[in-house]
Amino acid sequence: MVETAYALYLVITIGITIWVARTLSRNGIVFLVQCFGQNDQLARSTNHLLVVGFYLVNIGFITLTLSLGNEPTTIPEAIRFLSSKVGLAVLVLGAMHFFNMGAIAQFGRKVNGWLSEQVHARFVA
Repeated sequence: MVETAYALYLVITIGITIWVARTLSRNGIVFLVQCFGQNDQLARSTNHLLVVGFYLVNIGFITLTLSLGNEPTTIPEAIRFLSSKVGLAVLVLGAMHFFNMGAIAQFGRKVNGWLSEQVHARFVA
């Protein structure tokens, strides 16, 4: 029972992590290109780095939480075990997404400012 619950937890949470990372990467590139002043190369590079960081943090969190809580011995305990651990992992995924969106938007404004200054400097010179 315990091994099955742990295996299900890992399969479910790592599967969700991969799905979320791919979805955010695929759909977030448009946002990043806009944030980085239409610089496609910078946007794609940043997108890749975000995905790697996303995987590292989430898989690290998932494996660390394996040791939390009591081990289930019955099916109802296994269901509670899985729901609490998967729910916590999903909440962390969501929080990371909102944190990343805010950080990227703020950094994107800085990059746009730098790009605007460079364009302005070329026209003035």
